[in-house]
Amino acid sequence: MKRRMFLSSVAGGAAAVAGGGWVQVARAAEDISTSHITMGSTAALTGILAGAGRDQQAGITAAFQAINKAGGIHGRELRLVMKDDGYVPARSVENVKQMLDGNAVFALMSCIGTPNNAAIIPIIEQAGVPYVGPITGASSLRQPGQRNVFHVRASYTDEVTRVSQQLVAMGLQDIAVVYLDNGFGKEVAKDAEAAIKAAQRKSVASVAVAVDGKNVTQVVDQVQAAKPTVVFLGTTGTVSTALILELRNRMPGLPIVGLSVSVISSELAKLGPALQGLAMSQVFPDATSERLESVRNFHAAMRAAGKENPGNTAFEGYVNAMVVAEGLRRAGRDVTRDKLRQALAGMKQLSIGEMNLGFAGAAPYVASKYVSLAVLGANGRRTG
Repeated sequence: MKRRMFLSSVAGGAAAVAGGGWVQVARAAEDISTSHITMGSTAALTGILAGAGRDQQAGITAAFQAINKAGGIHGRELRLVMKDDGYVPARSVENVKQMLDGNAVFALMSCIGTPNNAAIIPIIEQAGVPYVGPITGASSLRQPGQRNVFHVRASYTDEVTRVSQQLVAMGLQDIAVVYLDNGFGKEVAKDAEAAIKAAQRKSVASVAVAVDGKNVTQVVDQVQAAKPTVVFLGTTGTVSTALILELRNRMPGLPIVGLSVSVISSELAKLGPALQGLAMSQVFPDATSERLESVRNFHAAMRAAGKENPGNTAFEGYVNAMVVAEGLRRAGRDVTRDKLRQALAGMKQLSIGEMNLGFAGAAPYVASKYVSLAVLGANGRRTG
């Protein structure tokens, strides 16, 4: 991405799954039988990340339906139980304990949020339950001692480093960092400050925004007073939407850069023209580009599930589901949790279309370090 393309693009700017017979929300189910295997997830289906939760659910469901239609895994259908936690860590803990204590799920996948995952991973590790695709890139949650956690996406540190390198390449100097006032935002802000310093750039402001977004106006006041040449967002969900709209209203020509989680697919319609020129890191291939085999397969599965215009968040759920399915396939017909864990740990290469994933064989298990940077148009599609 070139500086001229980014800046000119900014100046030019001055979507519960329906029809999913195997998706059950907040309802107990038998974890495994001769006919099915049930995966569990705790995610925000309400609150600031409700859109992300629903998108994840949609992507997983579409993948499971496609797999089931093709005969399932060793003759078993894949099912999903997803419980709502509203992005509240204590509720995530309660949900995971209920699912595991009640033998409702065989394994876990795609639980959303850094503070939420920080709260549940110790429980998962103690229980010895395989867990695929945490929806967080926090490096602090990728520890050598974790035997059961299998990260798919690249880390936030990888993303922040890539973004800082690009800002340097474009010659942008004075950077304001706005971050969500919780574990996710604070870790991203720490990474951002380190990357800015390493790049010999200047941080002119580092401002925390409330998780409910109640202080967005005051945050933008501070950003405006700092007179940055670019704003970096360590935020997500509806808070990102409110920030971007306010920043565009007050400083229409100011470049804005965010992480892959900054803007979720369900918020695109609210942002409209404000998306023009927004730069974002991406940890999966562009989910709108049907020239890619993985994306074509994803879109076909989503259409079969009755979902149109799917975005990157649903694509991540779809990819995580494919990793789960391959792990179960390699674990064999007489699968146990330990066999699934071993199968995942030994998965050195998995191709999903042109996506090449693989766990290194030693914890922390991370399947991908893919990061790219994209500039969005007013329709939310990548322009550069």
